[in-house]
Amino acid sequence: MLQGSSRVAVLVALLTAASAHADVYKCIDEDGHVTYTNDKSRARGCKQLSSDVPVSSVPGPASTTSRPAAGPSSSAGFPNVSNDQQKTRDGERRRILEAELAAEQKSLDEARKALVEGEAVRLGDERNYQKYLDRIQALKDNVALHERNVDALRKEIGKLQQ
Repeated sequence: MLQGSSRVAVLVALLTAASAHADVYKCIDEDGHVTYTNDKSRARGCKQLSSDVPVSSVPGPASTTSRPAAGPSSSAGFPNVSNDQQKTRDGERRRILEAELAAEQKSLDEARKALVEGEAVRLGDERNYQKYLDRIQALKDNVALHERNVDALRKEIGKLQQ
């Protein structure tokens, strides 16, 4: 048996579904563009769809009449940047990536040094050999992480335009 709030939810869903029924018309203009409407006054010369055909209520792309004339493909809403300003931004990005690479390379060197030192020493609480292996694995994982970071930064710097 349904609980009180579940009953209300089911009832609301049923009432909403029942009231959502409307006649839908498919209209094709002289350019072949398809539109759908439920407004009978706009549906002159349109074909009424049967009620069992699913129709998407998501609006389609804007009509071609509202688009600007063909030209350079710059997206509306995106700011245009001059070549000099873009070069300045690219230079700043390169500087930041190179600084990150230097810091990551330093961290990698420190992690490798810690691994070498860690492998050479067995701590007093590591009578169980597995504890030693777990500690060394953590050091190896740290080295691998820094190696991946260095590789990723080098790849990103390589993608920058000269």
